[in-house]
Amino acid sequence: MKGSDVIIEGVSKLFGEFRALNNVSLIIKKGEFFSLLGPSGCGKTTLLRIIAGFERPDSGAVTFDGTDVLPLPPNKRQANTVFQSYALFPHLSVFENVAFPLRLKKKPRGIINSQVKDYLHLVQLEAHAHKKPNQLSGGQKQRVAIARALISEPGVLLLDEPLSALDAKLRQHMLIELDQIHDKIGITFIYVTHDQQEALSVSDHIAVMDQGDVLQVGTPHDIYESPGTDFVARFIGETNLYDATVVRVEKLPKEDPEYMVELDIAGLGPVKVTTVDQVKPGQNVSFTVRPEKVVISKEKPATKREDINLLQGQVEEPIYSGFQTKFYVKIHDSIMIRVIKQHARYSDEGPDIVWQDLVYLSWSANDGYIVGVRDQ
Repeated sequence: MKGSDVIIEGVSKLFGEFRALNNVSLIIKKGEFFSLLGPSGCGKTTLLRIIAGFERPDSGAVTFDGTDVLPLPPNKRQANTVFQSYALFPHLSVFENVAFPLRLKKKPRGIINSQVKDYLHLVQLEAHAHKKPNQLSGGQKQRVAIARALISEPGVLLLDEPLSALDAKLRQHMLIELDQIHDKIGITFIYVTHDQQEALSVSDHIAVMDQGDVLQVGTPHDIYESPGTDFVARFIGETNLYDATVVRVEKLPKEDPEYMVELDIAGLGPVKVTTVDQVKPGQNVSFTVRPEKVVISKEKPATKREDINLLQGQVEEPIYSGFQTKFYVKIHDSIMIRVIKQHARYSDEGPDIVWQDLVYLSWSANDGYIVGVRDQ
């Protein structure tokens, strides 16, 4: 496996009175595509700059393959950075921009020519080698920046919101290309983004950050399907999130500890959810269920399973978007639930559920989560 293991231990950083990072610890394995995800100001770019050597932490340690890199300047670390602004030399051709790191190292001309051609082929820019940056599209400029960062064969490639200046379609295309480049090169990628869809699409692991803290680290599946906090549930995708009170807790007959919990949600009524966390009657918690986990129908489901939640409401707003319809359904005239229905089959009549229809909503207790437990 190529690349470097990156370990961050207890890193904190203050800018005056503002705490940008608060005792952050992460383990990033060799060859991973690892994303730092969070809103603006959460500390992700500050952490990336500390890894790169452009900032020093107030406390903590950063190691590459067990070697402390904090005393080293950026050019002595086995890491290169790709910036949002491309940072290309406008007076140099594409070829010379990519060759620049090798010329700094005084590599022989034959090696430079061979390696530059290889990396231009990697980013599919061989035909543009003699163009200047102002003759390229935004996506092409970013590919030049990636080739230049990779040509010196770093152990770690740091990517600071590299696609945010591109339009939506080009961003999606470049994201696929970036993932393919990672698969071919195989080094450690650390990717900073505020776009949860980008992070979910390409990452091996994601660290969700907010206000200088790492709230949860996991695979895209773990982060989306099992959010650890209220913030993670809200920030990653769409969700229904409600304050609730624990009414009853029942141990399920399984080898691993798992509990069936009945919650009371104001305006919604009793809701069942399974959890591995121990909660007690009377505790205040947060409950979440993803819109696509909720089944919507005009007919009452025939199921008699005890773990199914069943509610009735009225469609306040159906939003049709081709591949799916999003429904806003009001329950008991007081609380709204979002539901997403995927369109897997063609229908001559169009959507069969329309505005103001009375509908039934159902979901399994296994599809909801308790994401925040507060003191009694």
